Amino acid sequence: MASWQGKSRGTVLGYKIFFFVLNRTGLAPAYLLLRFVAFYYFLFDRSGFRPSFRYFRSIHGYPYWTSIFSVYRNFYVFGQTIIDKVALMSGVKTPFTFHFDGEENLHQMAGSTGGILLSAHIGNWEIAGQLLNRLNTRFNLVMYDHEHQNIKQYLGEVMKNKNVNIIVIRNDMSHIFAIKEALDNKELICIHGDRYVSGSKALPARLMGRKAYFPAGPFQIASKFKVPYSFVFAAKEGHYHYHLFATPGKVHNGNIQELVDQYKNALEEKIKRYPEQWFNFYDFWVPEDEEKEEEVVAPGMKEV
Repeated sequence: MASWQGKSRGTVLGYKIFFFVLNRTGLAPAYLLLRFVAFYYFLFDRSGFRPSFRYFRSIHGYPYWTSIFSVYRNFYVFGQTIIDKVALMSGVKTPFTFHFDGEENLHQMAGSTGGILLSAHIGNWEIAGQLLNRLNTRFNLVMYDHEHQNIKQYLGEVMKNKNVNIIVIRNDMSHIFAIKEALDNKELICIHGDRYVSGSKALPARLMGRKAYFPAGPFQIASKFKVPYSFVFAAKEGHYHYHLFATPGKVHNGNIQELVDQYKNALEEKIKRYPEQWFNFYDFWVPEDEEKEEEVVAPGMKEV
């Protein structure tokens, strides 16, 4: 059963180079430089190319050469979202425009109980979090400790929006107390629900007609704390435009599997609408010959 290895793509040097270009010349030259960087990864990053190609070829059913071209587009758009995120987080002047579907749902949560925003590695949710200052509440981004510490430290140095806090998922479970404290303060918790790492419980669901596994932790949190949750996504439409989606806030009273199924339905709609913005560069889906029906906890796993 494939699982994410807990590390985001990219290096501090790459972030610094693009931040330098952004500061000196703006977004357009940074995007131009990115075309060469994306082509380099397209040619030489086999670990990213293979799962991306299988995603377009097997999940979407694209023809062979369309799948090849889509892999390059996938890498390029992924790089754009990183540049966009750094630009907004660092306060660089940008020409971005935005359209919000369901912003009132987040206002309602922020103005009453706080809540949990469940997102995924599709589009660019982090950039949306930077734009919601007018909600007048604090955002807490939940991240894995396994991610590159130096990248997180560098982003922290350039980040101008101090209304965003990072909660790190740790083995000592201290993140649960940090989440509870934030919710007690009626803040918003932003967490991805599409990646699990070895050591965490996984729940099955059929996404795009194929079986995949989702981390139980985010859905257990949404169920345990009895605060409203919303499925939130932000997709890039054109060079400088983003579209934010937020479903109405609900308090979950059923079993966790029902919540996972609701989440995967919302996620599937976005995958179909924005296929090139799926940024899980590993074998996310279970191979067809290995599919099983029962909930699986792999050897050595423990519940988050």
